[in-house]
Amino acid sequence: MDSLQDRAARVEALTALSRFRREFYACLTLRADTLFELTDAVLCAQGPVTSLPELSLVEVHRRGHGAMYDALAQGHINVSRLRMALAGLELPRGADRQLSVALDVTPGPRPDAECSPERLHCHRPCRCDGVRQTIPGWPYQIAAALGGGRSSWIGPLDAVRIGPDDDPTEVTAAQIRDLLARLREAGQWREGDPPVLFVFDSGYDIVRLTWLLREEPVRLLGRIRSDRVMHAPAGRRKGPWPGRQPRHGEQFRLADPATHPAPAQESTGVHDRFGQVTARCWGRLHPKLDRRGSWADHQGELPLVEGTLVHLAVEYLPGGRDPKPLWLWHSDPDAAACGVDRLWRIFLRRFDIEHTFRFFKQSLGLTRPRLRTPEQADRWVWLILAAYAQLRLARPLAQDLRRPWEKPLTPDRLTPGRVRRGFPRIRRTLGTPASTPKASHPGPGRPKGRTSTPAPRHPVGKKQRKADMPRRVGAEQQP
Repeated sequence: MDSLQDRAARVEALTALSRFRREFYACLTLRADTLFELTDAVLCAQGPVTSLPELSLVEVHRRGHGAMYDALAQGHINVSRLRMALAGLELPRGADRQLSVALDVTPGPRPDAECSPERLHCHRPCRCDGVRQTIPGWPYQIAAALGGGRSSWIGPLDAVRIGPDDDPTEVTAAQIRDLLARLREAGQWREGDPPVLFVFDSGYDIVRLTWLLREEPVRLLGRIRSDRVMHAPAGRRKGPWPGRQPRHGEQFRLADPATHPAPAQESTGVHDRFGQVTARCWGRLHPKLDRRGSWADHQGELPLVEGTLVHLAVEYLPGGRDPKPLWLWHSDPDAAACGVDRLWRIFLRRFDIEHTFRFFKQSLGLTRPRLRTPEQADRWVWLILAAYAQLRLARPLAQDLRRPWEKPLTPDRLTPGRVRRGFPRIRRTLGTPASTPKASHPGPGRPKGRTSTPAPRHPVGKKQRKADMPRRVGAEQQP
């Protein structure tokens, strides 16, 4: 029998899940019943989500497939309120209670949708030889809180769709500022707490992000190319002749160990997946900026953006692959205070968001619907994020419904897929705030003959330009 403490924990978890479901229903301002039941159908479907019409056959979806398409086309979600609801949930943290947030982009492929506007060439890895290729689609940048240890769970906080006219670096900076404001309002971060750590993979201009967010209580950690050149702080001008003082000191070539001075910190340990790991860091280094790219329109003299470089060397990689040099940039220039061993372990947790993207797409059907407009895709993305948040809240309530060939897992090790198997039982206990559908009869159908002109074709965006305002997911006005 369950102890009194276990029963109290289940009641608390059930209350938190029920509260979030009511708040999520309140965020659906148009076609609320259909959108809510569509989210429940994603959670209660047996097996992976393959198509929207198949979801209309799930028992918890009491409306027809026509109502489902109408809700995605004409419905409305109060995204600002839903963002606050996600920020108010208990977030995963590290052992030191450090709040770490990963940002990464996942594409919604739409290669043949010539009538869909605002598509971009999104990065997509080729599985045949590992060469990165592109595919037309809608790129979504997801922000999620990371845990301290190896886990299948993250805490999604925000989603932003990047449009053809957006500067990705400025969109990322605006997303971080807005997220910080919500974390403050939700009580997740208070004055005096350690700065929030944002973790990035390669592909982000982390040096410019460091400059744009210099006034915010954040620290940035991201991977950079191993062929870059940094500079030490400049000393005094040599010689007795007058002139301008130098701005850049000795070169630090990442690919040339001969230019590396003694590190400020060095840590050596043994990892269960990588063998012996050696981490070193150097502080007070900056790149030499040029007036091109994102710095072309910078007013005044180009700044000196200092940070800490972290080099990670491992003994081997899983699968027998040859280890390659890994360089990280940390926005805190004080190398002595950054904790090099802690930084690279936090960076490893960034890959948890990759596993979540795979779960979104393979199990919850993030990229399955073939929707026409980006606004419809935005609504579907937010429904998937709300569904995943419910799975995370239902984790203490789920049973281990494993297949005969699967190993048993303890309650604290249940994966999102196994929690989803038991969600129909939890949903029967929770009930639903959606109203019962009214009796209706089929409509007249589509009139005979041609009733509309051909849909316009839209080219795929090729060049991302700066915009005054970033395009937000679901940034539509309430009716």
